[in-house]
Amino acid sequence: MDGRAVAPAAGTVLNALATGTGAAFAIDLETTATVDLTDTGEIVGEIVGRPDADTSLVERCVELTIETHAESAGLDESAVGARVRTESDVPMASGLKSSSAAANATVLATLDALAVVDSVDRIDACRLGVQAARDAGVTVTGAFDDASASMLGGVTVTDNATDDLLVRDELDRHALVYTPPEQSYSADADVSACERIAPVAELVEELVLEQRYGEAMTVNGFAFCGALEFSTGPMIDALPDAAGVSLSGTGPSYVAVGDRDTLADVETRWTERDGTVRLLQTRTDGTRTI
Repeated sequence: MDGRAVAPAAGTVLNALATGTGAAFAIDLETTATVDLTDTGEIVGEIVGRPDADTSLVERCVELTIETHAESAGLDESAVGARVRTESDVPMASGLKSSSAAANATVLATLDALAVVDSVDRIDACRLGVQAARDAGVTVTGAFDDASASMLGGVTVTDNATDDLLVRDELDRHALVYTPPEQSYSADADVSACERIAPVAELVEELVLEQRYGEAMTVNGFAFCGALEFSTGPMIDALPDAAGVSLSGTGPSYVAVGDRDTLADVETRWTERDGTVRLLQTRTDGTRTI
């Protein structure tokens, strides 16, 4: 019994570290997970191209999914093992939600292998990946905003303290992503510094709920660049051409949204910086089996 699923990455509208409310949107970078069930009772993970990488997140995703749904599949969870393999074009530790994409793809691939994927609500599947991320220590908040955007597509607004989906909306724009050479791990973020800018985050939340996503991103970006000590230079580069620009997650990537033509000048300026620039599109579809 085997399953396969693919999940998109995401960019930030509102970072949840300040107040617990977050917003994110799916972009077309993808992570693919393949899960093969075994009768060994052991779960073994592999990340393609990264033989020394920590596989605890994807292994915990498989474990939780089997614990929750093996009985529905007519299986004895204690006897079910798995091999899980992920491959991705989402750069790790870059603020583009690589962990959320990996978790979503792995959970859905496991449900596919168990032959119960069509009977499980996508948000419930998303919550399994969020819990696995908390258990594996790869996130501070659980990142339900990032995970829900990746799972459902479009833009989502969430309460990360309760894992509740508040809003899901369509967002059909081009997205330009600049990723500097360095890495930044979400679990290492200065949460206390982020909490001190809560009044600004509350303003961003108001903009989000008014569907003023571009303006929300830009305010969020300047605030969290300050709190997390990232340069605002790439944001200045993007203005006023982009409809919105923000530091994505806890960095180091920056994401701008807008029309393709208006982002062309931003792309020219960002390519003068060290790192990688990608012109993408937002995604209105989310994680899916393949």
